[in-house]
Amino acid sequence: MSALKNSIRDLLRYPSAILGSVIILFLLGVSIYALVTIPYSEAVRLWRGGEEVWYQNPKYASPAWFNYFSNKKQPVSFKVNSTDGSMLKTTTPSSDPNISTVDITYSFDYAYDGVPQELMIYFTSQFKEKFSFVSVSWITPDGRTIRIADIIADHTTTFRFSQDQKLQKRLKTEDVMQALFVDPESSTQAPLKGQYQLVIAGTTFEKDATIDAEFVLHGELFGAAGTDKYRRDLLLPLLYGTPIALAFGLLAALGTSLLTMVIAAAGTWYGGWLDELIQRITEVNLVLPFLAILIMVGTFFSRSIWLMLSVTILLSIFSGSIKTYRAIFMQSKESSYIEAARAYGASSSRIIFSYLIPRMVPLLIPALVSSVPSFVFLEASLAVLGLGDPVLPTWGKVINDAFADGALYQGRYYWVLEPAILLMITGFGFAMLGFALDRIFNPRLRDI
Repeated sequence: MSALKNSIRDLLRYPSAILGSVIILFLLGVSIYALVTIPYSEAVRLWRGGEEVWYQNPKYASPAWFNYFSNKKQPVSFKVNSTDGSMLKTTTPSSDPNISTVDITYSFDYAYDGVPQELMIYFTSQFKEKFSFVSVSWITPDGRTIRIADIIADHTTTFRFSQDQKLQKRLKTEDVMQALFVDPESSTQAPLKGQYQLVIAGTTFEKDATIDAEFVLHGELFGAAGTDKYRRDLLLPLLYGTPIALAFGLLAALGTSLLTMVIAAAGTWYGGWLDELIQRITEVNLVLPFLAILIMVGTFFSRSIWLMLSVTILLSIFSGSIKTYRAIFMQSKESSYIEAARAYGASSSRIIFSYLIPRMVPLLIPALVSSVPSFVFLEASLAVLGLGDPVLPTWGKVINDAFADGALYQGRYYWVLEPAILLMITGFGFAMLGFALDRIFNPRLRDI
């Protein structure tokens, strides 16, 4: 315990270690938040759902915070629903008990320099036999009232402003958004800023029948991370990709480091044919194309992340570290405390796990921490090459989708930069902590 306290005290002497620890704790916090708030099955459903799940989001929307860095403010997407009280809804019965009037209104301030991509209303009506009827109007800040549509509402009805041909004829233009948000007498063709109002007047023809509406505005900006071509919120893979990346990196680094050390210690202690076999396997493995083997496994067998993790550990066990550890174990094998252990009859397994390996732990910890980013980058690289797990939302998968869609050539830099920055932050955090640990535990670097 005192050794641990001394190590922590020494670690706090290095600002790089503190910064690295803060970054790693932040990533762990994001991972815990993602796993708690988004169950695994839900994350897979959302990621693979496509436009059926993300219909409320616009395509190719940049993050909402882009407006803070631009003089021209772009519209931010939003949605409101009469069922949760965000839209004002009143129901008025008539003298006929089977007929009721439902009025739904929503007012919002519009202070943007561009028009939205689309406006949509999703109607939900509850009835047994007789359909409901709704009339939609649009009131502009300058007091103009525009009749949008008269609709016979089924149990579920979707109305898209830009795709309604009757509305296009009524407005005498195919650019419905421009007609709804721009003053026709204005010469600048800039959107009219101020308060807009959506008015929905509905009529039901059965007792206890209801009408509800969800109003969705698709702007040029959306959320904290933007959207892709499938309307998916990119915040999902950025959040859920964090625990996946850390789990892959930590498990691969831990499994590789521990198994490599145990194999090197066993080969050194027993010597003979076992040591020769381990050294020959290591030499063969050093010349094998590591990435090419993973690509072959992903192409011809399976792209499961667990299979890739297993193959990665298997190929990384017999690395050059075995020869490094062997050289150190050869020196420790001849030490006096090993001779004393053999004299009182300690078994070979006890000597390996209680005397040889513990002497290497101070060197193992820095190497383990420093190797985590390389495995995180490996998982992302496989995904960028199209060999990532198709089920999981990961950072590399986001970059792969961006490249496949030509995001960089279309100015959608956020699509690539967001996961790339997270990868760089992860590598930076583990590297800073690993370098500090190396200076603490490595006797040759302690006084530098």
